[in-house]
Amino acid sequence: MKKIVILISLLFSAVAHSALPILGDPQSGKYLGNLNANPYDQNSVSNPYGEFGSPYSQDSINNPYATNPPVIFYPDEYDY
Repeated sequence: MKKIVILISLLFSAVAHSALPILGDPQSGKYLGNLNANPYDQNSVSNPYGEFGSPYSQDSINNPYATNPPVIFYPDEYDY
């Protein structure tokens, strides 16, 4: 339940940004999925069968055995 409350509050804070926030590993910079509520998006953290939403995936925020918490990136804030 705590994860859901945190995700909802993060999604509301992202409304001011034009691009969807993404999750990444703060140490390696590895992409860890889109932070959205679409269970059909293959890159969404809300897709229980996808790489980034499954509780069994090593790269999922829903994996209870994760040891390195992800950080949120807003792609429109960076000039590449």
